Amino acid sequence: MTGWSDALGTVGVWRGFTQVDAAFSSEIEELGYGALWLGYSPGADLEAAERMLDATSRLHVATGVVNIWKADAAELAASFHRIDAKHPGRFLLGIGSGHREATPERVRPLEAMSRYLDVLDANVVPVRRRVIAALGPRMLELAAERSAGTHPYLTIPAQSAEQRAALGGDVLIAPEQTIVLDTDRERARGSARTFLTRYLGMSNYTTTMRRGGFAEHDVDSPGSDRRVDHIVAQGDAQALAARLREHLAAGGDHVSVQVVPARDDALPALRALAAQLHLA
Repeated sequence: MTGWSDALGTVGVWRGFTQVDAAFSSEIEELGYGALWLGYSPGADLEAAERMLDATSRLHVATGVVNIWKADAAELAASFHRIDAKHPGRFLLGIGSGHREATPERVRPLEAMSRYLDVLDANVVPVRRRVIAALGPRMLELAAERSAGTHPYLTIPAQSAEQRAALGGDVLIAPEQTIVLDTDRERARGSARTFLTRYLGMSNYTTTMRRGGFAEHDVDSPGSDRRVDHIVAQGDAQALAARLREHLAAGGDHVSVQVVPARDDALPALRALAAQLHLA
């Protein structure tokens, strides 16, 4: 293992960087979550990460992830060093290459990622203090070679097992897992389906879904119930905790939980899940 396994703990929280504040970070720290992953492409200044670290004393903060097409690598490196000097060892830099459909300039992402890592290397950002949002096999190889590991999004436990088999035991595998705390099956599935709809138009995710064993009819809009139920965990806290344990048993080191609907207060679900998992 990389050392991050013990530092991050087994379960963290994934939340958009504009949807968190000091009070939120402080509470999830007290609930026993090991890390807060800041999603939706934080900027190179990493100001949100610094604020969340300022508000806590033990919680690790990671980016999930900084988009390499939208953040200057040298500026990002400077921000990393600023934060690390203030909060040594508590920040993990997650980077990713975004989506072709949302980023027109995204071409040859593997080469672009390699060049971006070259700049981070030149600015002395340690290899073991960064992770890559890797989905495809070649990006996973790059993550294993030039970072602490991978932070995949919208993957299933079987894919955590495949990544562990491919990458070996010393690479951090920290998947995101979306959850809906709702015991009304149809309402929960409706929330999950609404969340997943936007990703059906993003080829990197649909390709990953196919690699995960989903058929064309599962992935083609509006997508099958099977796809929705396998990717987004739904139900009571016990059912949600079981899905997280599946990722960990399959080879994941750390799972970050994203609560949907995102517009809702995430804390009730996170409290229930923390109690079920005995995190505190």
